[in-house]
Amino acid sequence: MIHKKIEIKARGMEAVGNLYTYFLDSSIEMRPDEKRPVILMCPGGGYEMTSDREAEPMAMQFLAMGYHVAVLRYSVCPVRYPAALLQVAESVLYLKEHADEYHIDPEKIVVQGCSAGGHLAANYGIAWNSPFLTKLMGMENDPERLCVAGLLLCYPVITSGEKAHEESFRNLLGEQYEEKKDELSLENQVTPDTPPTFLWHTATDETVPVENSLYFFQACLQQGVSAELHIYPVGGHGLSLANEETCRANGIGVQKECQSWIGLAQTWLEEILIKN
Repeated sequence: MIHKKIEIKARGMEAVGNLYTYFLDSSIEMRPDEKRPVILMCPGGGYEMTSDREAEPMAMQFLAMGYHVAVLRYSVCPVRYPAALLQVAESVLYLKEHADEYHIDPEKIVVQGCSAGGHLAANYGIAWNSPFLTKLMGMENDPERLCVAGLLLCYPVITSGEKAHEESFRNLLGEQYEEKKDELSLENQVTPDTPPTFLWHTATDETVPVENSLYFFQACLQQGVSAELHIYPVGGHGLSLANEETCRANGIGVQKECQSWIGLAQTWLEEILIKN
């Protein structure tokens, strides 16, 4: 295992995030020249913190599937937009630039996010080749370097409209809230270049209503983007793996009905990464 903590600094900004790598080491006994896909994880936390429950425990599941994993502890409030978005972009570039060193398949990077981290992942999937982001990253002439293979969104914050988790947007935008909130209502920003997307949510989520995933899924369909959505009839917000490993200290967060999402995501990952 190659486990490192790497500082991720967005160019032109003082804020620093940290990328924690969980890279499966190469072995002469087991396909020593194999290049593995990477799951780049963005834990949730309302853009106020990054959740431990949505970081390493989930990373271990993806590792068990045979993927490399990198967990991005991105900058949160009081640091404002677009610092976290730029840190995702810098992380994608880092993974691609170090692909040979870490036995990474640079064409098979999937950005995963939970809750507000799902908003961040989805925002990246929409903005990766936009003039706004490519200019900030100095990639106007080579935007494909920022491209990723897919988005894996767990009960994501998407809309800033009626079904918004307003606190996430206020933490992200601060004084820019009124000016930028519509721009960052992501169901209105999906383009045909948005990567294939997997979403799951619960119908009874009272913190981030299920409409957030429904809106994004519908927007993907309208733009011809491959999308898969699973809605569970029960369960609260922030379930992570929905098992005893990721429940909260008070025991809340075990929801057996929702535990199948990780297997469904594995099947989806295998499908999109074969095609890529």
